[in-house]
Amino acid sequence: MTKLPHADLRREIIATCLRMTALGINHGTSGNVSARIPDGLLITPSGMAYDQIEPEDIVRLDHDGHYEGRRLPSTEWRFHYDIMRHRPDVDAIVHNHAMHCTVLACLRMEIPAFHYMVAVGGGETIRVAPYARFGTQELSDNALAALDGRRACLLANHGMIALGTDLEKALNLAVEVENLASCYWRCLQVTRPAILTSGQMGEVLERIAAYGKQPEELGPDQTPAFEAPRRLAS
Repeated sequence: MTKLPHADLRREIIATCLRMTALGINHGTSGNVSARIPDGLLITPSGMAYDQIEPEDIVRLDHDGHYEGRRLPSTEWRFHYDIMRHRPDVDAIVHNHAMHCTVLACLRMEIPAFHYMVAVGGGETIRVAPYARFGTQELSDNALAALDGRRACLLANHGMIALGTDLEKALNLAVEVENLASCYWRCLQVTRPAILTSGQMGEVLERIAAYGKQPEELGPDQTPAFEAPRRLAS
C-alpha cells in the first residue's frame, strides 16, 4: 500500500478546519485552509463538511496550478495558489466567514487603527478587498492587492483571509482579526472610536514583530516588543 504523502500535514489541515468550527469563526462548508509543501500546496476539498474530510480528501495543487486527488479543490483555490506564488513568507492560509469580519466586509468597512492590535495584520488598517464573485481570478487579484504588505484582509460581501508561517499562526491571526472586528463593530454601536495616529501605529508595528520572542531570538537590529525587567542571576 502506497504511503499517503504529507499525511501529518493533511491531518493538521483537517484539525485546523475543525478548530475553526469549534471556535465559532466558521460554519458549515464555508471557508477553506491550505498549507505549502515543497512541490505546491495542500488545500481542503470543495463542498465537504469538515467532520467528514479524510486525509485522502485533501487536494494537492502543483506549481502549475494542476490538482491531484480524488476530490475537486476548494472553490477558492485560485487565491490560495496565487498567494503562495507571490508570498514566499506565507506557508499557511485560513479563509472563513467569521461573523463580525463578514459584517464589516458586507458594509465594505476596513478595520482602522482603533486598537493597537490591528498591527497584527501587518499595517495600520485591515483592508477590504473589492467585491468579486467567489472562485474567480478577479477575487484572487483583489485579495492579493489587499494583502500587499499585510497578513490579513477582509473580502467585500464575503469573509476574511489570514496568513501565517504555519497553520497555527494563520488560525491564531484569524481569531485575532475576528476579535478586532467584533470590538470595532461594538464601538460603532455607540460612536466612532478614537483612531491611533500613524506615529503611534508605527511604534507598535516596529515592536509587534518581536512579540513572543525571547531576547536570543531577536535579529541584530530588531526592536524588542517591550522593555523587560532585569532577570535575576541564576
